[in-house]
Amino acid sequence: MNYPGFYSDLFRTTLPETALEIAALLVLVVDLGFLRKAALNVRLAVAASLGVLGCVAGLWAISIQEGFGLYVDDNLVLSNNHIAQSAQCGILVLTAFTLLLLFDSVFTRHIGEFVAVILMSAAGGLLVASAQDLLIIFIGLELLSLGLYILTAFAKSSGKSAEAAMKYYLFGGMSAAFLLFGFSYLYGLGGSTNLEAIQGNIGQTGPSPLLYLAWILIVAGLGFKIAAVPFHLWAPDTYEGAPAPAAAFIASVSKVASFALLLTISLNLLSPSGPIEGQRDSVEHFVRGIYQAWQPLAMILLVVAAASMLLGNLAALAQVSVRRLLAYSAIAHAGYILLGVATQAHYTGQGSAFSFLMSTVGPSYRSAAAVLFYVLTYGLTTIGAFGVVAVVERATGSDKLDSFLGLHKRNPLLAAVLLILLLSLAGIPPLVGFWAKFNLFAAVLSVGAGPIPFALVALAIGMSAVSLYYYLQVLKRAYVMPAVDLTPIHVHPVVTGVLVLIAAAVVLLGCYPTLLSNWIGSF
Repeated sequence: MNYPGFYSDLFRTTLPETALEIAALLVLVVDLGFLRKAALNVRLAVAASLGVLGCVAGLWAISIQEGFGLYVDDNLVLSNNHIAQSAQCGILVLTAFTLLLLFDSVFTRHIGEFVAVILMSAAGGLLVASAQDLLIIFIGLELLSLGLYILTAFAKSSGKSAEAAMKYYLFGGMSAAFLLFGFSYLYGLGGSTNLEAIQGNIGQTGPSPLLYLAWILIVAGLGFKIAAVPFHLWAPDTYEGAPAPAAAFIASVSKVASFALLLTISLNLLSPSGPIEGQRDSVEHFVRGIYQAWQPLAMILLVVAAASMLLGNLAALAQVSVRRLLAYSAIAHAGYILLGVATQAHYTGQGSAFSFLMSTVGPSYRSAAAVLFYVLTYGLTTIGAFGVVAVVERATGSDKLDSFLGLHKRNPLLAAVLLILLLSLAGIPPLVGFWAKFNLFAAVLSVGAGPIPFALVALAIGMSAVSLYYYLQVLKRAYVMPAVDLTPIHVHPVVTGVLVLIAAAVVLLGCYPTLLSNWIGSF
């Protein structure tokens, strides 16, 4: 039953999404109703500015939210916890940067529609990040995904854009089917669409073969969203064919929302709620039930993580397109992040379930914080990298490696930004990418001694060294190899300011990583 004040809580909880939807409607009204005959650069500036204001309004809405979210029949359906709010703030900031990088874009004249679709897709991402119910999760994912399919196909004069959108849509439809099948089995096992209720029932009754089948289907559905192996086949073509702002949005915002959802699902499975307080036997039975259910599920994620790290980094070595290189890099980074998601549970098999319970609460949330730190900084860095690629592509007509020849002479500032961003993606100190990997690997090792955590971290470090090689291939052309064309590359002042701001943030957060980690922990 709805409680007194339900609708006010509903409005307050969904205020960030409402702000983005209002901004999208306003962009369409202004662009199509008042600026139809205005110059393209004027329409673009107005639409992007309105979209950024919508993101700012969404950030303000998050800052005034109180309580722990929205409840229906005593079940939490929309959360305001630290995972949800951190991810939502990251989504809004990354969306704003994507909109600002639209300045000086020429891939479409339908700029109002493009900005509106970005805002509506971001609203779906916000919903996914806070959802605690299977139905709301699916609705949010579809709102996010449908917008991404449209954005991919927005360069109507490009055959690659149409091909990429078709592949993305077909793979997306199949992943949605897998996800729905998995959710239906999870509903059958838990007797509810609410994650907390499902967790409680599974913890009490123990695992079943149907649970493992449900988890495999869910991993397949969400693995598509994060471009993890073997669900990654859409990513290279989409990153290459989509307009650069759309590719940046897919590589950042979609990743943040999807990993926030994975954290939500895994933390609900590990949550020590359900047994009656003070009843040791009930707690022990409950916790062992969670462990028995979670350990095989975690192994599935670890296999996907290892495969993603290997294939992503090794395939990137053979790429001559920087966009495709970034796509395979994204697959590898998805593998790194999955390590933090998969290692939230640890059980040595010794001692009581009480000691297991007490030992895992800390590492679980430490892993969650490390995953959030990683995915937020990765999203920021990737948007900047796509911004640089978009500028070079407009100037040279290509995104091939040789298009970056002599970049430090054609635009020294742009080359410096590229240097900072790629070295951060490789994990070179003192940039923020180093601390993202350090925190994540430390969280993986903190679950306890054993061959599996050490082997996985060793593999991740080795693959990070491999990634440095292909990032240096881009920088080698920008700084070392002789230039074929020395014509200066001019960049729009707004785009220049955004890229410099992103690079400065990467350096600042690398020198003072506690600024972000403390902010994540403050929610």
